[in-house]
Amino acid sequence: MSSRSEKENENAFSIELKSKEYVKHVALSNHAEEKVLIKGFLGELEDLSFIEGVMFELRGINGILRMDLREEELRRLLQRSVRSQSQE
Repeated sequence: MSSRSEKENENAFSIELKSKEYVKHVALSNHAEEKVLIKGFLGELEDLSFIEGVMFELRGINGILRMDLREEELRRLLQRSVRSQSQE
């Protein structure tokens, strides 16, 4: 997976599981405009890190979720979420 997605302002992701027993559900359609659903179990979370400042990585005992997401983007989103929740 590249450090940034091929399309500008889009965040790529990957999900790597140690076994297909940790996949709960995958729904794909033959039609591009329909939704895609991927559900599974990362298990107990072990680590959260940023690779070279541009790749968010969340590790669980069953697998890894990776996403092109800059640390500053995550901080901005978290601040927005906190402000939104405090206004409710």
